Amino acid sequence: MPRQIRIEYEGAIYHVMNRGDRGEDIFFDDHDRRSFLKTLGEACVKADWQVHAYCLMKNHFHLVLETPKPTLVDGMKWLLAVYTQRFNARHQKWGHLFAGRYKSLIVDGSDNYYLRKVCDYVHLNPARAYLLKNGAPLESFPWSSFGEYLKPSYKRVHWLRVDRLLGEHGIGNDDAAGQRDFSKLMNDRCAAEGLGGEAAYKIIRRGWKFGAKDFVERLFEKMNAVPKKEIHLPVETDETMEVKGRRLIQEKLKELKLKPDDLASLPRMDPVKAEIAECIRSQTTLPLKWIAHELKAGAVSTLRVALHKRKNNCYGTKLSK
Repeated sequence: MPRQIRIEYEGAIYHVMNRGDRGEDIFFDDHDRRSFLKTLGEACVKADWQVHAYCLMKNHFHLVLETPKPTLVDGMKWLLAVYTQRFNARHQKWGHLFAGRYKSLIVDGSDNYYLRKVCDYVHLNPARAYLLKNGAPLESFPWSSFGEYLKPSYKRVHWLRVDRLLGEHGIGNDDAAGQRDFSKLMNDRCAAEGLGGEAAYKIIRRGWKFGAKDFVERLFEKMNAVPKKEIHLPVETDETMEVKGRRLIQEKLKELKLKPDDLASLPRMDPVKAEIAECIRSQTTLPLKWIAHELKAGAVSTLRVALHKRKNNCYGTKLSK
């Protein structure tokens, strides 16, 4: 069976879904769900994602992501790997957590119908799964972004973007009145729609693209006619992340009043190199091998020791205070 096509370009929107290996649970409890959302937030910083909607079920998750930079593959690789590591460490397990490759449906962002429909599909998921008890409203399900939409902006997770979906529902203001309107609109739909009989939902569940009739043609035009620098396949995505990494190195060196040539003269385990490495790791998905090479920090094992030493020193400083 052929591997699912991955199309990446600046500003692309995706509905991403993945299940547990052999259909098993990927969340054992609320601690795991919080861990996943924390990891997702870190991935948003590293890959420059904007999340429009999410929903966490017992054995799978749904995300609607917008990628201002072409980083879907890079970011998902990091997200799934790191959450798996954290899950396995907590539950003393090993091996795969997720079932093969994640599904990514590319969404037409040129018309407000398609993003709105796919986000509604995600937000209505708890109702379709009969997880709302005794006619409870959608916001009673705690592990969906729908409840986040109804919070004041200062209480909301920073990586969730709400303005676009609200606007596409005709709600102009992200305030208490707009949130009440959004809650009523979605709960009325939940009661009236029959939860997923729409043909559009079948496409979202089974297809690889969701858009207007000319969406495929526009995708091919973007891939074939637009200058190559604007089309990013996985290798080029890595190059984009490397550009970000080198920019961070330059910024940190400037902040520390150093020049790029100074890296070669500094010891491999110099605290400056560990500080820059930590900055790159927190904001990109670049591997330690690449960071060690760029910082002239020797082998990966050497850089790991330097980072561990920095972490212990910082922790010791906090304790002493």
